[in-house]
Amino acid sequence: MSGTSSPEAVKKLLENMQGDLRGLSLECRKKFPPVKEAAESGIIKVKTIAARNTDILAALKENSSEVVQPFLMGCGTKEPKITQLCLAAIQRLMSHEVVSEAAAGNIINMLWQLMENSLEELKLLQTVLVLLTTNTVVHDEALSKAIVLCFRLHFTKDNITNNTAAATVRQVVTVVFERVVAEDERYKDTIDQPVAVQGNSNRRSVSTLKPCAKDAYMLFQDLCQLVNADAPYWLVGMTEMTRTFGLELLESVLNDFPQVFLQHQEFSFLLKERVCPLVIKLFSPNIKFRQGSSTSSSPAPVEKPYFPICMRLLRVVSVLIKQFYSLLVTECEIFLSLLVKFLDADKPQWLRAVAVESIHRLCVQPQLLRSFCQSYDMKQHSTKVFRDIVNALGSFIQSLFLVPSTGNTSATPNQTAGSNASGNAGSAQTSPGVLGIGGGATVLPAFEYRGTWIPILNVTVQGSAKATYLEMLDKVEPPTIPEGYAMSVAFHCLLDLVRGITTMIEGELGEAETVSQTTAETTSLPAQSSEQQDLQSVSDQSEKELVSRAVWEEMVNACWCGLLAALSLLLDASTDEAATENILKAELTMAALCGRLGLVTSRDAFITAICKGSLPPHYALTVLNSTTAALSSKSYSIQGQNVQMISPSSESHQQVVAVGQPLALQPQGTVMLTSKNIQCMRTLLNLAHCHGAVLGTSWQLVLATLQHLVWILGLKPGVGGALKPGRAVEGPSTVLTTAVMTDLPVISNILSRLFESSQYLDDVSLHHLINALCSLSLEAMDMAYGNNKADEVQMREWGAEALTSLIKAGLTFSHDPPLSQNQRLQLLLLNPLKELSNISHPDIRIKQLECVLQILQSQGDSLGPGWPLVLGVMGAIRSDQGESLIRTAFQCLQLVVTDFLPTMPCTCLQIVVEVAGSFGLHNQELNISLTSIGLLWNISDYFFQRGEIIEKELNKEEAVLQKQAEEKGVMLNRPFHPASPFDCLWLCLYAKLGELCVDPRPAVRKSAGQTLFSTIGAHGTLLQHSTWHTVIWKVLFHLLDRVRESSTTADKEKIESGGGNILIHHSRDTAEKQWAETWVLTLAGVARIFNTRRYLLQPLGDFSQAWDVLLDHIQSAALSKNNEVSLAALKSFQEILQIVSPVRDSEKPDTPPAINVSVPVVVGTTTATSLGRSFMRTDSIGERIGRYNGSEPPVITDEIEDLNLWWAAWNSWYRIGSESTRPPVTCDKLTFIPSQPFLTALIQIFPALYQHIKTGFSMDDLQKLGVILHGAVSVPISSDASPFILPSYTEAVLTSLQEAVLTALDVLQKAICVGSESMQIMYPAIFDQLLAFVEFSCKPPQYGQLETKHIANAKYNQAEWVALNYVPFAERSLEVVVDLYQKTACHKAVVTEKVLQNIIKTLRIPLSLKYSCPSESTWKLAVSSLLKVLSIGLPVARQHASSGKFDSMWPELANTFEDFLFTKSTPPDNLSIQEFQKNESIDVEVVQLISTEILPYANFIPKEFVGQIMTMLNKGSIHSQSSSFTEAEIDIRMREEFSKVCFETLLQFSFSNKVTTPQEGYISRMALSVLLKRSQDVLHRYIEDERLSGKCPLPRQQVTEIIFVLKAVSTLIDSLKKTQPENVDANTWAQVIALYPTLVECITCSSSEVCSALKEALVPFKDFMHPPASKVQNGES
Repeated sequence: MSGTSSPEAVKKLLENMQGDLRGLSLECRKKFPPVKEAAESGIIKVKTIAARNTDILAALKENSSEVVQPFLMGCGTKEPKITQLCLAAIQRLMSHEVVSEAAAGNIINMLWQLMENSLEELKLLQTVLVLLTTNTVVHDEALSKAIVLCFRLHFTKDNITNNTAAATVRQVVTVVFERVVAEDERYKDTIDQPVAVQGNSNRRSVSTLKPCAKDAYMLFQDLCQLVNADAPYWLVGMTEMTRTFGLELLESVLNDFPQVFLQHQEFSFLLKERVCPLVIKLFSPNIKFRQGSSTSSSPAPVEKPYFPICMRLLRVVSVLIKQFYSLLVTECEIFLSLLVKFLDADKPQWLRAVAVESIHRLCVQPQLLRSFCQSYDMKQHSTKVFRDIVNALGSFIQSLFLVPSTGNTSATPNQTAGSNASGNAGSAQTSPGVLGIGGGATVLPAFEYRGTWIPILNVTVQGSAKATYLEMLDKVEPPTIPEGYAMSVAFHCLLDLVRGITTMIEGELGEAETVSQTTAETTSLPAQSSEQQDLQSVSDQSEKELVSRAVWEEMVNACWCGLLAALSLLLDASTDEAATENILKAELTMAALCGRLGLVTSRDAFITAICKGSLPPHYALTVLNSTTAALSSKSYSIQGQNVQMISPSSESHQQVVAVGQPLALQPQGTVMLTSKNIQCMRTLLNLAHCHGAVLGTSWQLVLATLQHLVWILGLKPGVGGALKPGRAVEGPSTVLTTAVMTDLPVISNILSRLFESSQYLDDVSLHHLINALCSLSLEAMDMAYGNNKADEVQMREWGAEALTSLIKAGLTFSHDPPLSQNQRLQLLLLNPLKELSNISHPDIRIKQLECVLQILQSQGDSLGPGWPLVLGVMGAIRSDQGESLIRTAFQCLQLVVTDFLPTMPCTCLQIVVEVAGSFGLHNQELNISLTSIGLLWNISDYFFQRGEIIEKELNKEEAVLQKQAEEKGVMLNRPFHPASPFDCLWLCLYAKLGELCVDPRPAVRKSAGQTLFSTIGAHGTLLQHSTWHTVIWKVLFHLLDRVRESSTTADKEKIESGGGNILIHHSRDTAEKQWAETWVLTLAGVARIFNTRRYLLQPLGDFSQAWDVLLDHIQSAALSKNNEVSLAALKSFQEILQIVSPVRDSEKPDTPPAINVSVPVVVGTTTATSLGRSFMRTDSIGERIGRYNGSEPPVITDEIEDLNLWWAAWNSWYRIGSESTRPPVTCDKLTFIPSQPFLTALIQIFPALYQHIKTGFSMDDLQKLGVILHGAVSVPISSDASPFILPSYTEAVLTSLQEAVLTALDVLQKAICVGSESMQIMYPAIFDQLLAFVEFSCKPPQYGQLETKHIANAKYNQAEWVALNYVPFAERSLEVVVDLYQKTACHKAVVTEKVLQNIIKTLRIPLSLKYSCPSESTWKLAVSSLLKVLSIGLPVARQHASSGKFDSMWPELANTFEDFLFTKSTPPDNLSIQEFQKNESIDVEVVQLISTEILPYANFIPKEFVGQIMTMLNKGSIHSQSSSFTEAEIDIRMREEFSKVCFETLLQFSFSNKVTTPQEGYISRMALSVLLKRSQDVLHRYIEDERLSGKCPLPRQQVTEIIFVLKAVSTLIDSLKKTQPENVDANTWAQVIALYPTLVECITCSSSEVCSALKEALVPFKDFMHPPASKVQNGES
């Protein structure tokens, strides 16, 4: 107000007022003096007020009645000029707000008078307006009077006044209500809710209302009265009123001031009690009207509904519904039902048009629609208003087609549409049937159905209900409605309805989802304090959501049928692309909404509609037909009419763009696609693309339809599954117009992307999509099988391609959490891959394996729990599945072993081992088997290097499994159970290799065997101690059993070649020989483990049993009839006895592997390693000790147990020996004879074995040994082997077997030598054994029935047996005997057991054979041995002479001498003189021995023996050979030297001066008599021969002999003379003297040598020349 209250404004006001008063005074000066006076006193009054008061305006207002008075009087003059001046002055006062209530009343009364006099009407209206708008002083009666005044002016005859008054009335009414709003605003803080006053009277008590509100109330109440044609209560003085004006005023108040009605119960009451009944009453003519049969109560009675009233009523109703719906629920139900009724076909066209416009207004207010739904449709026993509205629209549209309106009839498609009756249809146009084909013609958009053609008008902008006919407030007559208008509005209603509902619901859905997400997040981590309230809010939230959801669902359920019916019809009728697009969009939006809300039936119905639109009419597609049937069985009743679901009509007015073949089992004919079909198809694709997530089960509809469309359009899958336009495979070619060709790439692109976009679907939706694809695929396959069997392979391939691609894609996708942590998902992905293993087609399996290979290459590092499945696929390949499959699978396995062992869970390692093993067993491709064995070695190496990590992980896993097993109350069941999991892994590896060791293929067996033993050797130290038990029994012995069984049953048939052109060596040309190699390898391997790991095995409880089993295996191998196996068995035997040490350098123990290592010594120097096993390859003693942890002393097996082991070994050895050397019973070519190397090895084992058992080695054992040694030496060598065993026939050497035998005996005798007394009784047995060997020199041993030929007689390389070169062996044995005897001659046992006699007895054989011995060296050695033995043995014999222990030896000795010195064998003819003399010297040696060792001790020797010796000497000293020899021969063979020695010996013993015992004397006497007799004989023989020979000289020997005898005689006589006379027997002298005559007779001999000797012999006789004595004195002669 600053503008009117500023000092300048006040000053101006005062000036103006005074000016006005002056003017008035001037005007009235003549005619109206009272007025003039009043004006002048007024001037004074104003001046006074101005002078006296500071607040001039207030003072003016206080005195306003007086101030205004002159002007009122001026108006009273009714003079136009004066009146105008006064009204202007009054207006000025009003605008400065200096008019009091009283003054205002006076002013209005004055105005009323002017009005009644029809003066200054426009100025009046202006003044009223200023009065009422500038302030609020006018109210109550005055106000009503002012309003009535305006109304009265509205009904004058003057048009301008009328219109101005109407505008003023509208403004005044607005002002009245604006005052209420302002008043409420002023009092808003102190508002007391008025008590609801009950009562139903028309004049409701208004005492509770404040002044402005009371005025407004009275005014509104009277407006209602007036419209109802009743008298007003407050607006006193009204004369007339129109209903149209009244309705307009009501509408504007309701529209502009809804809050007044909502806030004040009094006003609400008016609405309910007055307005609604009024509206319903006024509607009645429209309701009752059936094309002209009703009356109306309006001022101008008409027969039928009155357009202006009706239209205004609809406007009021629109406002009521929009603004006061919440107050007037029941009333609105009635209004809405009326609206629906107005659409009926029997109502006038204009009524239907405005009704549709009204409904359109509702359709753009989705919140309102939602309220309808909540208030009516969702309540029991209530009209389903919302549903009815939609259905009404549907039937309205249907009725427009079915009941053509006047002038709406359209020409049949091939004629031209005529102008319509209302005169505003378009000009003639081309028929829609030829749309676009004609070229340049453009066509009005329109709907056309069964001959009815309705144009589509552009009536409104989308989303706003801009009405045309509801706005025609100036029209009195009903307007003409252009053709197509109602249809177009109804069409927009539908579109806006769909758009509004979906936008609203989807918006709210989105909000609800975000809210529920955030609340979910907040509640997941509630703070302690706010927990309760959070939960509270969540439950409120969900309750609210449930309520909302119920409303949404009800809205959709209420409207979808009607919508679908209408939209389907429109879709079918549409000839305009834009309209079609809109309809499809609406259907799509609804389908998506239904999908989001999970309303399956409605969703499917909309989708079906789109699908049907895509396909040619009446196309047989079962999925769709069944859905439609389900829908059309419900016919939807709309207000008693049946609305049928309309199927597309077959008469298409669309351009045909494609012709193709229907997809069916037996395709017949062709079908056509129109551009509308293609448009629908694109919508369908759009739906699938954008709303895939909510399609659910209707994917089936969508995909089935698309499949048929794709088929009709002839799209074919290309590489990677993308669809490309292609030619049809069979039947008439598909015809595509250029129009569609441009679309196809787009369509095929969208189709391909459709499936790519499935990545954005959630799991459930994706499931539905996949389900649909699956069932489609099944149908398609059935169809394909029905059509063509040849496609099977291709279909299989597509299937495999699809599956493997899916699996690969699934695995490469970056999941969250990653796949490796989501075991379930990963297994779901990999399981199908494994399932493929059940399909036997190789093409599928190749795909499967290629997929595995790719998975390994891309995902290998992250397979985690999926490994068992992937490995399972590789392992599922069987031998019979072809080489390429096995190769591919194996390639995968190789990749796994080289790259992925470290990344897979340790629990899968066992599977890797099994799979690798299974490839080893495949017999398709040897290389794969061998490589897989290599892989097993790599795997074992990996285990070894990462032992600790693997062990930890396995133990962790084991603990989990154990716990689960306990919870279930079952035992944990896995192979090799009690062993630790890591050890079980090793055991599985060993077991697999073990299986491969008995493969049918030798190469595989060999490789597997080597690998098995290498890995146990290299990595066995990792095993826990107890596990070795399993290794020995379950792995190694099990393997040995199987190998032994296979070897013994193997086929002996010759194998010609090893497949292809490979030649097989003769040592491997039968299965048996090939198995022999395996047996050898296996046995050697096991033995090596027993040897190198003895320290680990021995502490095991059952080592002795294991030892026995191993020995048993060695024994059976040694006794197998295969040289290779038997020899190898012995090598293994040697190894386990640790005779040889095959340990590699790196593994050699620091100390020789004595079995009882006394460990404690070392403990001090090595720090015991930490508990747990050390993972090292080395294996020195120090580490062994480390393995026993420091706290307990190392385990050392006691000696007893150890002895048992050795004795077990001895027993095995004995069994092998006795079995293998026992001669065969029968003999033929095939008799198996043990080889020399075998026997050698066997015997070589004994010495070492003996070292361990010598303490308990008894005579029995010695006997057993003897049998074996003898047997072994007796085994003949086959002649083809002999050259390799004996260097050559000429050189005589010992075979290694013989060496071994002697070594064995040597070891024995050495042991006895240092052994206890008790052991020495074994000497004789050893002598016996050796002597038996000595005999071989003359008599080779028999071997069963086999003929033993001496080696020299055997023809080279015949398969006969040749006697070995036994001579060297016998001779060596003899040397040993001599040696041994030299050491042991005095031993009691040797004496007692007559060893000397046995030696002599044995030597007698070669000595007696002499020249007949197989080898000359034999008897020579025998002699020298005899001499050596006797030189030691005779003293012993003499020593024991009295005991009689040697009694039987003497005759044996005498016979031996006899047999040797006078042998019966003749020397060979080619013996040279030198040889002969050498041999003679040997004889001489023997005689010398007799002279030195025997005869001197005659008194200790039996007489008979001495006698025998003497006789022998005598025999030797006389040359008694026959005289038939030639000179030269006799010369040699006479053995002069020998004879001489004999003679000398006789001579020597004929007088030994030292006779100490009678025995000695007896010997010399005996010798003398023998000697003399011998001399006599020789002389006699000489004389005889000399006489006979005449002139011929005698043989050289004889001459020599006689000379020798002659010399001997002279010597003898000499000796006798020197002897004490008492020592010489008289008998002897007599014999000497008796020689004399014989000597004399020799004088005649012719030899000078003989003569000189004779001279010497005769000279001593002089001493006998005594004179004869007559008597004997004193005993002397």
